[in-house]
Amino acid sequence: MTLSKHEVVDGDKATVLIVDDNSDNLDVLSGVLRPFYKVKAAINGELALKVASAKNKPDIILLDIMMPGMDGYEVCQQLKLNPSTANIPVIFVTAKTETKDEEAGFKLGAVDYITKPISVPIVLARVRAQLALYNQQRELEILVKQRTKELDDTRLEIIQRLGCAAEYKDNETGLHVIRMSWYSKFLAEQVQANDEWVELLYNAAPMHDIGKIAIPDRVLLKPGKLDKEEWTIMQTHVECGVEILGEHESDLMIMAREIALCHHEKYDGSGYPNGISGEDIPLSARIVAIADVFDALTSVRPYKNAWSVEKAIALLVEETGKHFDPVLVPEFIKCLPRVLEIKDKYMDVFDE
Repeated sequence: MTLSKHEVVDGDKATVLIVDDNSDNLDVLSGVLRPFYKVKAAINGELALKVASAKNKPDIILLDIMMPGMDGYEVCQQLKLNPSTANIPVIFVTAKTETKDEEAGFKLGAVDYITKPISVPIVLARVRAQLALYNQQRELEILVKQRTKELDDTRLEIIQRLGCAAEYKDNETGLHVIRMSWYSKFLAEQVQANDEWVELLYNAAPMHDIGKIAIPDRVLLKPGKLDKEEWTIMQTHVECGVEILGEHESDLMIMAREIALCHHEKYDGSGYPNGISGEDIPLSARIVAIADVFDALTSVRPYKNAWSVEKAIALLVEETGKHFDPVLVPEFIKCLPRVLEIKDKYMDVFDE
């Protein structure tokens, strides 16, 4: 018998785990399968779960039902409840031959049912067929993940480019969005344990001021203080940003829109556009507000010179509980060594 590509994994034989409390049954099945597959054996349900959850997982499991202690049904149920083993195909191999027994096994997630005493050709054919299906499924999942990653990478690249495009209007290098994104990530790591959320924030933060694209240069680049009319125009960049980003189901776009809308809100409710306060302001926007202001203060802008780090930190402390979340400011200060490393690494050429 020649192994097909569906009976090998990463260029090697597939691994079959046999679970049976009877050593004679283990010997018989091992003898049938060993010429074609790697074979592991477990004499009870507890050991089977341990072997199935190990680093080198089996590619298929042949599982007896009638075992002392944890029977095959319970083993199968536990396998399907564990995300790391849920997709491993399970074939029941048992002397229980009634239809209701087969139905019970299939309801628990088994893919096939072989009765004892076993038929060698049937065992080999069933194992081969289920391995082929399992490997096709894994190949499809890998392909879907690759395509999804390509789409995500493309979407992320577009977001980052758009964020830089907006920043070029009042910062010739566009490095502000890179710096403040890193600052946001550092602060998020201090207060948010969810790594996926932190990464999402890091990738969404560059879009915070995308609405600046719509602000006339006479307002955005004015070297002096804005008058009342000009300030009203400047504030519209929030709504413009929200319109540009639109409404999407993507978690990344949802957070980018949330940040664009709320990063000018203030903790005491005196911000814009909606005057919300405290924890009604999304955490993402409260974090970005600190990162954005710190970098704006310590960078050259058309209307000002760069502040010293010490002066900028003093303002953050002074505005704690007013502009900024009182919990987040101390956490940002703890990040300062890493913040300053990024500031030096991505310094604008005209920064002092």
